[in-house]
Amino acid sequence: MLDPIPSKLLKEVLQEVIDPLLTIIYSSLSLGFVPKTLKLAVIKPLIKKTQIDPKELVNYRPISNLPFLSKILEKVVSSQLYSFLEKNGICEDFQSGFRPYHSTETALLRVTNDLLLSSDCGCISLLMLLDLSAVFDTIDHNILLHRLEHFVGINGSALAWFKSYLNDHHQFIAVNEEVSYRSQVQYGVPQGSVLGPSLFTLYMLPLGDIIRKHSVSFHCYADDTQLYISSRPGETYQFEKLTECIDNIKNWMTSNFLLLNSEKTEVLIIGPKNSAYNNLERCLRHDGCSVNSSSSVRNLGVLLDSNLSLESHVSSICKTAFFHLKNISKLWPMLSMSNAEMLIHAFMTSRLDCCNALLGGCSARLVNKVQLVQNAAARVLTRTRKYEHISPVLSTLHWLPIKHRIDFKILLITYKALNGLAPQYLNELLLHYNLPRLLHSQNTGNLIIPRISKSTAGGRSFSYLAPKLWNNLPNIVWEADTLLQFKSRLKTHFFNLVYT
Repeated sequence: MLDPIPSKLLKEVLQEVIDPLLTIIYSSLSLGFVPKTLKLAVIKPLIKKTQIDPKELVNYRPISNLPFLSKILEKVVSSQLYSFLEKNGICEDFQSGFRPYHSTETALLRVTNDLLLSSDCGCISLLMLLDLSAVFDTIDHNILLHRLEHFVGINGSALAWFKSYLNDHHQFIAVNEEVSYRSQVQYGVPQGSVLGPSLFTLYMLPLGDIIRKHSVSFHCYADDTQLYISSRPGETYQFEKLTECIDNIKNWMTSNFLLLNSEKTEVLIIGPKNSAYNNLERCLRHDGCSVNSSSSVRNLGVLLDSNLSLESHVSSICKTAFFHLKNISKLWPMLSMSNAEMLIHAFMTSRLDCCNALLGGCSARLVNKVQLVQNAAARVLTRTRKYEHISPVLSTLHWLPIKHRIDFKILLITYKALNGLAPQYLNELLLHYNLPRLLHSQNTGNLIIPRISKSTAGGRSFSYLAPKLWNNLPNIVWEADTLLQFKSRLKTHFFNLVYT
């Protein structure tokens, strides 16, 4: 509807049109101008679920489509902008959204690491998940341009380009063959754009400094912001800092045309349930009202409880995995083995592996619950009977058992962190031995294992598990020159441990 030719056709004739495309991109950047035709979006409402009432407008999600040439131009700018931000250290260290080498898993590893270590020291921790309403739609363009100029250091034709990019955007709605009138977009970043997420994180840059002033720890993933603070049981008055921090955050958001949704704010208290625990609930206030804690919260897709046991999370993923396995088994007569395995990996393995580094150090009983899912999937795929031994089947399929898949993920993230392929906030948790030169050759590559008090708390933290697992690896594994080589050697190492 917006493009003169389908994007698939453009790819096929790219060599013939590459020079005109480059001319358009170069002219746009050098002149600091974005053509009006590249600032038009079509909004198509998409129903959220097939089972819900299509007559209710709230059941639809607006999907924004932009011209493909606009996205090509934005990708060029986004690449240059990211390089500039990283080179000058402008990005917020604890923002994991829309950044290479960052993910929900790395964010949760750092947050749970800090909370587990606090619990190991006998502290009570409070985790608060903030809910921001429609933040991408309420960004003020003048404030954003001020951020780009004074916080990021963009000026001249580059700043003029962003001003042209933000101004005079239009959109219209298309339903079947009907289209609405075009309306101007005066606030927010273009939905469905390449640059939108990066511009949002730059808009939010001052937030980190506001939180740090209150000595509160935090982590952001796009617009998902979580605050956490720990204290000794007898010093729960320290948590009043969090209330003051929330008030400042709300005031800042109001002045920046953002809305903090108080009703959807969730709180999790982590630690022993005693009198201090009850006093802590009474001191929590938000918008003048007491905030009650939850028994569990969903944090970036993972269910966390007051003990960080991950019991609820494991039960949830196992239930979902068995549901999909049951459906796949019904389709078995119509599937080849390769297609069945593809479905199992798409609907089951992906869920079992998602954020599985958080399961490191969990009880054998909990890990075994996930193992039963993998065993069931292997039996369905190979038609193995219930009472036949499963290890030979897993070996034939080249599937590592769940415990070793967890260790594999932790070691993979460790290798990435040590080689600049993971967030700095994980790298700083890993410390090398600083030994005399005579002993250096014997311990090259070893990491310091911190002391812990409780295996169920500090013993599950990334800063403890990562060096413990790393130091047990043969030199031939961690000496790998590339990530691909490391993964291959590590998988071979684990296969030899498990199946030989």
